[in-house]
Amino acid sequence: MPKVLACIDGSQYSQSCCEHASWAAIQLGASLEVVYVTDLRQFEVPFVADLSGSLGLQPYQAIMGELQSLEEKKAGIILDQSESFCRAAGFEGEFLRTHQTGFLVDSLGELEAKADLVVIGKRGENANFAAEHLGSTMERVARAAAKPCLVASRCFKSIKKVLLAYQNVPSCQAALDYVCASGLFREAEIHLVGVAKGENESDVLADLKKAEASLDAAGVSVNCQMLHGIVAQAIGHYASETSIDMIVMGAYGHSKIRHLIIGSTTTEILRGCRLPTLLFR
Repeated sequence: MPKVLACIDGSQYSQSCCEHASWAAIQLGASLEVVYVTDLRQFEVPFVADLSGSLGLQPYQAIMGELQSLEEKKAGIILDQSESFCRAAGFEGEFLRTHQTGFLVDSLGELEAKADLVVIGKRGENANFAAEHLGSTMERVARAAAKPCLVASRCFKSIKKVLLAYQNVPSCQAALDYVCASGLFREAEIHLVGVAKGENESDVLADLKKAEASLDAAGVSVNCQMLHGIVAQAIGHYASETSIDMIVMGAYGHSKIRHLIIGSTTTEILRGCRLPTLLFR
């Protein structure tokens, strides 16, 4: 049986993450595992270390024990709540709960090994203080995930129209193959979109026709459209004008060094479009 892995942190995005994961699990006929990873750094913050110097070893150990006990209770409450969100969203299948201590990105390889899809919120516990920024954990997970990674937007709504952003690169080909083979979008209207920049218009058009032919052969009905301009802006405008509900695209196609210098189209789309986005490596 396929499995969907939802990564939550107790933030306001956790409900949306659970609802998107439930939708995906229902479409795929999958089980659903929700994982909460306690950030190890909260037990290493400077004020706790300062207390140990001021109070001595024994009071410090007592404080650490209390912090760990509270965190266990917090994790249990968050996981209970996540199951309630998933059941309320209509998921009736096998539900698994996982709590670990450490760092989500470090645990990801093991957690996603038996999963077919990873779901994570676009932002985390500091969402209200950084509304125009992406969560650092989300970006690290999206870059590290070997499996398709669904980045959930703030609120879930029915997925009726899906934009498949395509160019002739391996990550986009992986996204195209998934749409052709997976039942995730069997009830959705697919919009296949490519963006040309003048001199490469003929190449983009040829690539789109090949991709459209692959979708047709798989029995997927598709609306094909070539856009012009800056990729992130063109896709964002098209998504808004056609009431797209989800974007599917290849992710982070260049080196991390290049991203630091010129930014990333993936990051621009994630930041600019308030839509759930399914990313492929």
